[in-house]
Amino acid sequence: MKLASLNQGRDGALVVVSRDLTRAVRVPQIAATLQAALDDWALARPKLEAVYQRLNDGMEAEAFAFDQAACHSPLPRAYHWADGSAYVNHVELVRKARGAQMPESFWHDPLMYQGGADAFIPPHAPIRLADEAWGIDLEAELAVITDDVPMGATPAEAAGHIQLLMLVNDVSLRNLIPGELAKGFGFYQSKPSSSFSPLAITPDELGESWRDGKVHRPLVSHINGALFGQPNAGVDMTFNFPTLVAHAAKTRPLGAGTIIGSGTVSNYDRSAGSSCLAEKRMLEIVEQGEAKTPFLKFGDRVRIEMFDAAGQSLFGTIDQVVERYDAR
Repeated sequence: MKLASLNQGRDGALVVVSRDLTRAVRVPQIAATLQAALDDWALARPKLEAVYQRLNDGMEAEAFAFDQAACHSPLPRAYHWADGSAYVNHVELVRKARGAQMPESFWHDPLMYQGGADAFIPPHAPIRLADEAWGIDLEAELAVITDDVPMGATPAEAAGHIQLLMLVNDVSLRNLIPGELAKGFGFYQSKPSSSFSPLAITPDELGESWRDGKVHRPLVSHINGALFGQPNAGVDMTFNFPTLVAHAAKTRPLGAGTIIGSGTVSNYDRSAGSSCLAEKRMLEIVEQGEAKTPFLKFGDRVRIEMFDAAGQSLFGTIDQVVERYDAR
């Protein structure tokens, strides 16, 4: 099943979208918003799946042409957004470039930070920031949305609470990160609003590509129309999604609609490219002694997507231009 939120109101208007992303139908009789559906998921899911089946069969008379540009992020705002760093080879590389050793604990205890969830960016809206000198970077990732997860859930239990998946652009301001981390209290200003793919999809839509709590498909990123990276999200993922969800739930319950991100998708095989500029710059430092690739500038365009084996877009496209923010 594929779900989206039209960019209407603070929390969007829930629609069911056809598998080929061409048609959609509103479902206010089931749930006005995706959050409302997740709050009563056991009841809402079978009703939404019935609509999805009729839509794919061409039997929904109220269906209309689906426009990704009319969408907000599936959850325009969320009660809880936490991002992990499941691709530890990425962390290892970043630390190596600055001459820092990586603690052994990073291989068995996931890194995670809690991000701002009150103002996500629509997937086709500009990324507005005030200063290029902040070091604007994309981070192409995947994320899951859960239903209610009890505190202390094991990874095996957490797996049953993963209901939807999305793509993420976890925008980062690289030049602000060192100063914040030096304070010993984590990210804040260096992690502005993130954006998510137009579609949130149920795991069964991935078929055999969803296994072991991982998505085994390339995550494709372009910058200004040029291919930037296509690492396989199922390769070199040290911590799978059930492990990340269980980590987040160790000391607290997770409410329905919680979003847990994978962190930057990264492969040891660097021929697949990267999912963020910081990684590419770190490789340049390691190999050439200095970073040559600049961070994003105003006017640059970022595109993030994932395809099935037949070339069909799975989540729709994150397609954004970086723009100068003017508060006036």
